[in-house]
Amino acid sequence: MKGGGIAAAVPAGARRDGAATVPGRERSAAGAARTSASPVTGSAPGCARHAALLAATFAALTLVPAPAHAQNTHILLISGLGGEARYTEAFHGWLSRFADAATEKYGVPPGRITYLGEKPDLDPTRIRARSTAENIRASFTGIAAAMAPADDLVVLLAGHGTFRDRTARFNIPGPDLTPTDVSTLLAGLGDRRVTFINTASASGPFVEALSGPNRTIITATRSGRERNLTRFGLHFVDAFAGDGADTDKDSRVSMLEAFGYALREVEREYEGGNLLMTEHAVLDDNGDGEGSREVDELEGDGALARMVFLTSIGGVGGDQAVTPGLRALYEEKAAVEARIADLRRVKGQMSLERYENELEELLVELALKNREIRAAGGGGR
Repeated sequence: MKGGGIAAAVPAGARRDGAATVPGRERSAAGAARTSASPVTGSAPGCARHAALLAATFAALTLVPAPAHAQNTHILLISGLGGEARYTEAFHGWLSRFADAATEKYGVPPGRITYLGEKPDLDPTRIRARSTAENIRASFTGIAAAMAPADDLVVLLAGHGTFRDRTARFNIPGPDLTPTDVSTLLAGLGDRRVTFINTASASGPFVEALSGPNRTIITATRSGRERNLTRFGLHFVDAFAGDGADTDKDSRVSMLEAFGYALREVEREYEGGNLLMTEHAVLDDNGDGEGSREVDELEGDGALARMVFLTSIGGVGGDQAVTPGLRALYEEKAAVEARIADLRRVKGQMSLERYENELEELLVELALKNREIRAAGGGGR
């Protein structure tokens, strides 16, 4: 263990009867079956509003980035110090499942997934190098060079965090990773779209430090004072690896859907175990440096995260599988997705019947476009 202490030494949840527990790696059957309402909410359905309000809403949409171009997802997975074998193996299991889902379900080629781990010998074919600060910097540099301007980067951290001397740290071999360190690394990506997910304890301070345009920042805690081992990472991965997070039934999972799913499952786990909540995950994607649990994509967080998915234009075949015709189809698909995103943001300003009719038309158009993409050799997700 590192000198600053590992959060694994702290009980994961305080039972109301005084006992302490540590979360397991497996989801409960009840958690998998949960269908209760999400804490993540958008605009409530309502009747048609005044035309001026609708016009103002559409004008506001111009401030929100839209997926105007087809893009590829690049993924950086970082597993920190486990402290104990069971945690090291658990964190490796989470990241491995995320990588498998990205490739098998969403067509992201393994070559676009970089995995740095505490112990590379756990999976030498998957883990490229040890998760030291030097290797993390080198990976960011390599990924930035490989990314096209329209590509996305998803960074997912699994491990323990600490908070001391008013600074949050993600525990890795050697010097820990601080919010300032990550901010410097992200600056090297320019204005590319980035989703950064820190599932460790005491991760909340990363939000304020990393917040900015074209960035979705998700942390498992809302502050550095929430220092217990978190459950959020397990359920966030489940959102992509399983089938329960696709709330709009479009055969894919957005970062917003994954965030909402993980919130629900974490709450269910604490309630089912009669535990006091010791973690409160937050999301920031509007650049104001403040994380939210209940989003409002018109006036707060959620608009960008709703549009971020794991994608690959050429499927697992990568760039070699992309013809000019296939790229054009993906551009057309991106345009349809942008129209769907716009429609969902103004859902509260039109009648439910009109909204459902327009959404159905767009989803059919999207399905047909996916069929064309599959016929042309693409992933079609």
